[in-house]
Amino acid sequence: MKQILSCLALTLPLAAQAASLTIVEDRGGVSALPYYQRLNPEPTQAQPQAPLPQPTQALGFPVRSPRLTPGPVQGRTLNAPGLQPFFLVGDDELSRQWLASRGETLQRLGAAGLAVNVASAERLAVIRSWAPGLAINPVVGDDLAARLGLAHYPALITATALEQ
Repeated sequence: MKQILSCLALTLPLAAQAASLTIVEDRGGVSALPYYQRLNPEPTQAQPQAPLPQPTQALGFPVRSPRLTPGPVQGRTLNAPGLQPFFLVGDDELSRQWLASRGETLQRLGAAGLAVNVASAERLAVIRSWAPGLAINPVVGDDLAARLGLAHYPALITATALEQ
């Protein structure tokens, strides 16, 4: 009992400090971390696969990913067993054309869409209209771009490949 009380005495001040933290900036969007946590160049050992979160509407717009711009993507193989397919698009003509040509494939794969550059909820609705039946949610994609070594979109990422 004495150990529990001393533990509480140590942790309660920390909890009070955490409650008083000030948010300096919130760019909105949904963390892309679950999508790239599974990317490993070489398998090290069996790792339990956490389920991907259900993305929600971004609370703040614009959603910008400065590391990602529309352009050509050099395809390559990946070794990410268990990774659910997902794709990156933005609010641009290249993404619109890509969704028009790849929409059926994306639906067949059950790929989740990440809009990495979108100015407003209205523009997100337009992007979604380019690909009826696909879930596309706003996400800041800079961390994902860094981990994948990716500078451009649109792109499809699966357990075995990164491709345009």
